[in-house]
Amino acid sequence: MKNFFSFHDVENINDLLANALEIKKNPFSQQEIGKNKTVGLLFFNPSLRTRVSSQKAAYNLGANVWVLNAGSDAWTLETEDGVVMNGDTQEHLKDAVRVLAKYCDLLGVRTFPKLQNKEYDYNEVLFHKILSESSVPVVSLETATLHPLQSFADLITVAEHSHFQSERKKVKVVLTWAPHPKKLPQSVPNSFAQWFSNVDWIDLTIVQPKGYELNPEFTQGAAIEYDQDKALEGADFVYAKNWSSYEHYGQILSQDESWTITMEKMKRTNNGKFMHCLPVRRNVIVTDEVLDSDYSLVTSEAENRIYSAQTVFHELLKNS
Repeated sequence: MKNFFSFHDVENINDLLANALEIKKNPFSQQEIGKNKTVGLLFFNPSLRTRVSSQKAAYNLGANVWVLNAGSDAWTLETEDGVVMNGDTQEHLKDAVRVLAKYCDLLGVRTFPKLQNKEYDYNEVLFHKILSESSVPVVSLETATLHPLQSFADLITVAEHSHFQSERKKVKVVLTWAPHPKKLPQSVPNSFAQWFSNVDWIDLTIVQPKGYELNPEFTQGAAIEYDQDKALEGADFVYAKNWSSYEHYGQILSQDESWTITMEKMKRTNNGKFMHCLPVRRNVIVTDEVLDSDYSLVTSEAENRIYSAQTVFHELLKNS
């Protein structure tokens, strides 16, 4: 692994998962990996779990950490190439990244789409510019189209709470669209679909209203449904998430409250567990009754953000 952007940067997912589960058992056992190393974290948008879990992951490995919020902690960055910088931007992204890479051994970067230009977002223009200028490995802390550390944490969570290891049968996982008052990117569901459709012990179903189909590049291998009740039947895990339309890019086509996950819907499952990446809009995405019940894994899932990041940092730092 040279950088970490998507599922396709992982050589063997089962080996990486096994490493994560071992690291979680003894998170301080690999501190020689991070000794005298520094992890840099560059954020272009707000974060709670990603920021703090990445810091904790680096500390567990014995590494130092710095965190920079682009736009508030530093000069305003120019991201376009070839421009005459006689306006409001004071420093070019190229210069900033080249310098920041000298201040760390591993650079984590979080970017975010504007949901205005599908081609710009899906070409990951900003992230790839950073990748091309960095002289150290780069880890995606979420980009315009993917959130791989979240998906890896989700996989760790499912592995911990599933029967696949003992019963050797596939686990039914359902990714369901849910309503939200604001337009949100497709990065979490894209990444979840990419990871979970490529794991051989998982049977993934994606259910959404018409018009909310994700980019098929990420959903190959998953069953596609439009009837939520039907999709939830017999599910072992239910992952609820809102996303805006991919086809009608960035648009909200529906806020249908009947898609909210309730206790009645969870009763259709195989005593299934509820998952969400957080932050979550209570009683919009999911009811309090579900979120605060034994069905819910959201806190355990958030904790596993530490170990997904730590496992990836470990892989990259040991080779650096």
